[in-house]
Amino acid sequence: MMTLLTKTGLRWIWLAVLAIVLDQITKLAIMQHIPYGHGVYVTSFFNLVHVYNLGAAFSFLAGAEGWQRWLFSGLAVVISGILLVAMARTPAKLSLTNVAYSLVIGGALGNLIDRIIYGHVVDFLDFHWQEVYRFATFNVADMAITCGAALIILDGFIKKPVDK
Repeated sequence: MMTLLTKTGLRWIWLAVLAIVLDQITKLAIMQHIPYGHGVYVTSFFNLVHVYNLGAAFSFLAGAEGWQRWLFSGLAVVISGILLVAMARTPAKLSLTNVAYSLVIGGALGNLIDRIIYGHVVDFLDFHWQEVYRFATFNVADMAITCGAALIILDGFIKKPVDK
């Protein structure tokens, strides 16, 4: 077991745990300090808000009748499982690959916790420009997924050494 953790990408699983912990701590802080539907002005382009997302990225399927909760929960479990297996098969020295997988796993499981406990995902980071243009409100888990996905794409362009 120790060899699996030290020689494979599973060495990087701590990053997924860190993403989950940071995600859940920040969501709990928002839920405790900002009433649902309200916000706190931070700068002219950023607010902290307390909103729910019943769907996925950019509120995709948020208006569905509740089945999307289980669809996205199942996807989070399946994708995290696939990435865990991939990490177990990837050498630890391929750190970019493993960091990317770990971030996606952490983000997916962070939002999964919300879906299971609350029935929705808590979002709170609200960026905008002159109150006219708004980016979709998001959370730490969403950032981990986005960064992980971007690193997976970047990693696809990097030539890897072939062991003989």
